[in-house]
Amino acid sequence: MAPDLHLRSYDRVHWGDRHDFAQLVLPVHGEVVLDIEERRGRLDPLHGALVAPGAWHAQSSPGANGSLIVDVDGAAFDSGPWQRLLERPFVTLAPAARKLVEFMGLMTRESTPPRALVQGWVPLLLDTLTLDAPRATSRLAALLARIEAAPGLAWTTDSMARAANLSVSRLHALFREELDSTPHAWLLACRLEFACSCLARGTRSVADIAVGAGFADQASLTRAMRRTLDTTPAAYRRESRQ
Repeated sequence: MAPDLHLRSYDRVHWGDRHDFAQLVLPVHGEVVLDIEERRGRLDPLHGALVAPGAWHAQSSPGANGSLIVDVDGAAFDSGPWQRLLERPFVTLAPAARKLVEFMGLMTRESTPPRALVQGWVPLLLDTLTLDAPRATSRLAALLARIEAAPGLAWTTDSMARAANLSVSRLHALFREELDSTPHAWLLACRLEFACSCLARGTRSVADIAVGAGFADQASLTRAMRRTLDTTPAAYRRESRQ
């Protein structure tokens, strides 16, 4: 299953539940009392919890509250360092984890984040909860999700490396290892995919789509599509609608 993310509040009544996926409970304000099987913990913005797949659990709160709830496929905890979260479900959030949860909460309050962005957040969040420093691969996943959600921003190799907290050389190495590509080539493909999606389903002008996808102008998008896809924006739009 793809990870899911939403904000939720609880009242004074304990509502019991059990499901086959894992669930992170991360308060962004207020306090939540969480029972997991025979263990009880009090959660607040400094303390979170992971409910294991299949574990009975119930939440309640004595006052106003709001929690970031992240549903994660239980298979993610079958092996690797994330297994440790199942052994100690109640965790104290380090400063890096608190900042990430705060950011995710703000994004979720404004609008439902794109699924690709959530998929990039989750491994970084789990790494932050379990490791002293997030793994480089999870930082790359979070970066890719950010770019896919907003390909029209002025991304460069340098800005991509800064966003992922990696050196430019390490960023290039990870792209080769994980994607068999370069940052520039992947960014171009991402922008072309975004532009093609807009051309196929919308009525915006080609010039607007080009700028929104991160190209300098309509001519730049046309050159990129001719070189990469052997077509033009107008022809692609026409063929898609036929």
